[in-house]
Amino acid sequence: MNKLFIPLCSFALAFTMAACSDTKTAKETATAETAGTETAAPTNTAVAGVEKSAGTESAAETAATVAGTKTLTLANGANVTWIQDNESERLMPRTLFSDASDSLYNSLNMPNGIPASVSAFLVKVDGKFILFDAGLGAFGGQLQKRLAALGVNPDSIELIYLTHFHADHIAGLVAKDDAGNDTKVFKNAAVYAGKVEYDAWMNDIPKNDLQKNIMALYKDSLHLFAFGDTLPHGVLAIDAIGHTPGHTAFQLANLLIVGDLMHGYALQKDHPEINSNYDMDKPKSAESRKRVMQYARDNKLLMAGMHLPPPGFAE
Repeated sequence: MNKLFIPLCSFALAFTMAACSDTKTAKETATAETAGTETAAPTNTAVAGVEKSAGTESAAETAATVAGTKTLTLANGANVTWIQDNESERLMPRTLFSDASDSLYNSLNMPNGIPASVSAFLVKVDGKFILFDAGLGAFGGQLQKRLAALGVNPDSIELIYLTHFHADHIAGLVAKDDAGNDTKVFKNAAVYAGKVEYDAWMNDIPKNDLQKNIMALYKDSLHLFAFGDTLPHGVLAIDAIGHTPGHTAFQLANLLIVGDLMHGYALQKDHPEINSNYDMDKPKSAESRKRVMQYARDNKLLMAGMHLPPPGFAE
C-alpha cells in the first residue's frame, strides 16, 4: 500500500478557525481548515494497475483532458474521479510535523515541504453521482470549475458524504446569491455526516460558526450516520477518529476514501505514528492511521486521500 502514484478569498459567511499553522501566508490562513488547508502541484501520469475499462462513460474520457482531475474504474464498475480543489502548488511545511525528529524529516530530502493537495472525489455508481467532501468553496476552490469542465452540473449530484467538518472540506457546500445570502450549491443532494462529528461541532468545539451555518442550511437534507453503517450504494462508514472527533473513512468496492488520515504522505506512509499539528487528538489519530492503512493493505484497497499529492490515489 505504500506505493504512491504520481501522475498528474473573500467569503462573507461568519466564522473563526483555530489551529492554523503560523507559517501560513495571510491568504492561506484565511482559507485554512480549523486544522489546515492544503494545495498541490499538477502532474498526470497513468496510475499503474488501475486502468479505465473499455466503454467507460464520456465523463471519464473527459476527465483525461481536464486539468486537475483523474478518473479510474473500480472493481464494481463504478468510476471515481479525483478533483484537485486547490489552484496552485501546495507543500506541507516542516513545522506542520512537530512529532518528527529533524533526522527523520531530513531523510525525506524535501527541504521545501511535502507535496500535498486539497482534493474531493466524485463517484458515479448505479447512474448516480456521489461527491466525497465539497472542498474550499469561496476560499479559492476549483471544484465548481472542474465539475463544469467534466460536464457535471451540481444539481445532478444526489449524495454528498463528508469525512469531517473542517472548512476545506465543507465550505464548498455554500455560496452567496446576488443579495449576499448563503445558498446551497448542491440543491438536490442528500448530505451524509457522522453523528459523532456533527455533535462535536454543534456542541463542543468553539469557533464553529461556519459549521453551524452550513449544517443549518442543509438541515432538511442532512442524514447522520454511525460508524459501521452501510450508506446508499453500499458505501461503508469506517471509524477514523483523531484528526477530528468523528473523522470518517468510506469504503466503496476496492476504493477507500481516507479523508485527512495523512497530510504528509511521503512521511506518514512509513511512519504512521507521526501526526500533523492539525490532528485534534494525536494519539487517536496515530491509532486510526495505523489501523486504516493496515485495513487497506489487508484488503488490497486503493486509497483516495483529500491531502495526498496529485492525483490523490495511493495503494
